[in-house]
Amino acid sequence: MDVHKEIDTRGLNCPLPILKAKKALTDLESGQLLKVVSTDGGSVRDFQAFAKQTGNELVHQESLGDEFVHVLRRR
Repeated sequence: MDVHKEIDTRGLNCPLPILKAKKALTDLESGQLLKVVSTDGGSVRDFQAFAKQTGNELVHQESLGDEFVHVLRRR
């Protein structure tokens, strides 16, 4: 997977990971990928809802111990 930008939102709680992702997506061109690393357990559900609401594609999600990785494709 060719990620174009990665942001670290570890230690931040809702809604900050979503807000930082939203800002980072504005720097990307359509089709580019954004990887977000979070420690907020609610971020899994939050990113699913965010993708559905904004039209950005949630390409990948995984849990790695106490961290959650989300990859979004800019619409």
